[in-house]
Amino acid sequence: MHGWIIRSLVLAAALIISLPLVAGAQNDLVKRGEAIGDSPIVDLAEALRSISSYADSTVTLEGQVKRVCQMKGCWMELAPAGADRGIRVTFKDYAFFVPTDSSGARARLEGMFEEYTWSKRDADHLIAEGVALTRNPDGTATEVSFVAQAVELRK
Repeated sequence: MHGWIIRSLVLAAALIISLPLVAGAQNDLVKRGEAIGDSPIVDLAEALRSISSYADSTVTLEGQVKRVCQMKGCWMELAPAGADRGIRVTFKDYAFFVPTDSSGARARLEGMFEEYTWSKRDADHLIAEGVALTRNPDGTATEVSFVAQAVELRK
């Protein structure tokens, strides 16, 4: 009888000790949107060199979060390892945001590339928020971005 009690106490102690470790691992992972599916993983640096190759395709990208909208986390910039610039990421149907302290996190995203031309007024607004846009001669800005339906961030 005593052996059963001792084994139970040892098992309970092991569970109590391991709970903070498991909880800490879960707290390091932030998920937003849908679950990432089985879309092909595309090298971010390669994708940025030939985005037209991935037009109309759902893909998974991995990289580092360089910047995040500091107002509410409604966009972020994802860059390949060691790169200063990357691609701006927005979130499908504006359905979710990421934490504003996500800069520096490793990210895994699933979604599609999109090209959009911003009005001069909207380009001014985005540039004021820190978005790295290149202006057209008329003051508008044409941007290729990534629209994510699923996001996983790990600090």
